[in-house]
Amino acid sequence: MDYTLEGFLEMLSAERGASENTIAGYRRDLEDFDAFLGTTRISKAESKDISLYMSDLAGRGFAATSQARKLSALKQYFKFLYSDGIRQDDPTRTLSAPKKRQSLPKVLTIEDVDLLISSARAETLKPHKSPAARLRAYRLHTLLEVLYATGLRVSELVALPASAAKQDARLMQVRGKGNRERLVPLSNAAQEAMRDYLGLRTAEGAFAASPWLFPSHGASGHFSRQAFGRDLKDLAVNAGIDASKISPHVLRHAFASHLLQNGADLRVVQQLLGHADISTTQIYTHILDARLSELVEKAHPLSSS
Repeated sequence: MDYTLEGFLEMLSAERGASENTIAGYRRDLEDFDAFLGTTRISKAESKDISLYMSDLAGRGFAATSQARKLSALKQYFKFLYSDGIRQDDPTRTLSAPKKRQSLPKVLTIEDVDLLISSARAETLKPHKSPAARLRAYRLHTLLEVLYATGLRVSELVALPASAAKQDARLMQVRGKGNRERLVPLSNAAQEAMRDYLGLRTAEGAFAASPWLFPSHGASGHFSRQAFGRDLKDLAVNAGIDASKISPHVLRHAFASHLLQNGADLRVVQQLLGHADISTTQIYTHILDARLSELVEKAHPLSSS
């Protein structure tokens, strides 16, 4: 592997404060291009190599969004080489990503979310075969309550410190992408769920030395995004909800959508979600448009109603 790739990834971590997940994503994309090149070193690639690679991605059935992400990784990498004087040109400068359709996020209704959370809460009250099974039920209920109360990214949620449950506060400080910190609200239900779950953990003597709120035996030391996603789909099936509609990310969308439906300002939602740019949050403007149309229909003197 070309040494410049490791230098680029180290720069992302040291200078930009990129998360482990972000760095791993860049590594996968750049290693895929490196494998495509064969004997050519990645730092020596030319524009024609990258154009052929983009055509290869399309031929392999990659969606436009995936192609755009991989090209973005290459652009960042070659920009790094150029700025560090390793290359005298940027072979990606004239290349543009394939146009992608902006898809609206899947949105759960408030009733769907209520059903999910109430189903998770009901699971905590059932008899369990073992203390570990009971603890898992409490963990899933707590994850759901906190996610819907805060709109956290799933990577932020599963990596919450145990201290988050010990603070009697309506706001919780979260460190997100780029090491940016923000305050997110905590509902009474979320606070109570965290305290109950941590109390049960303590009573069972589980993971007593772990600094994480949701610990595990995995390499990271905390519960994984993938495991939460699987548990969430199992819960949806048991609750009679189409599992294909459910994911942790969909619940984050529900948090934002339901706030906007109830009159929250888009800038406030941007801050709560931790979006650096308002344009990222603007995917939710279809909800604002629908609400404004409804207001006009009800209030305008010339409306047909």
